[in-house]
Amino acid sequence: MTEIARRGLCLVLSAPSGAGKTAISDALLASEPRLRRSVSVTTRAPRPGEIDGVSYHFMTQAAFDQAEKNGELLEWAQVLQGTHCYGTPRKPVEDALAAGDDLIFDIDWQGFRALRDKLPGDVLGVFILPPDLATLESRLKGRGGDSAAEIARRMRTAQDEIAHWREFDHVVVNEHLPDAVNAVRSALHAARSVTQRMTGLAGFVAGLGA
Repeated sequence: MTEIARRGLCLVLSAPSGAGKTAISDALLASEPRLRRSVSVTTRAPRPGEIDGVSYHFMTQAAFDQAEKNGELLEWAQVLQGTHCYGTPRKPVEDALAAGDDLIFDIDWQGFRALRDKLPGDVLGVFILPPDLATLESRLKGRGGDSAAEIARRMRTAQDEIAHWREFDHVVVNEHLPDAVNAVRSALHAARSVTQRMTGLAGFVAGLGA
């Protein structure tokens, strides 16, 4: 298959908890060889089984603060009532884009907005919706481990997150997982073939004698 050099892109999947973005991400990563997961930095300690540089890049709060001050993070957020910070390191993303590799991100609408502002033209945003709120609540309950109060909190948060759907390039309703995966894959493939992204296209066309 002919492969023309191109600039990579950032695929952001955003969704309320329980909408299925992790399942969609995993399916795409398993089937798209030029797609890999963006590895975030975090100030929290590694959990059992997590590997530095694979699960996250673990760093101290002081190192994180310095990285943010130096402009080394494309986006960042403080979560869990201000306990820990998470962010996207700039250099690995820029290196991947230059090499023609695509990165998939699991970040919220605020992270998507910040990433798009820092990398205009390189970010494809897909918002994942549940078919209805009853299904979303059922999926959250089906996970097990969360209290009724936590599920109620997640449902309230979901409403706030869903309100930002208009900011994204595509919206996919995840009623049937294989269909949702195919819809996101179609958006990814279309974005890859945007004329301005295909850096080797001029040379390829010249070779055709056009």
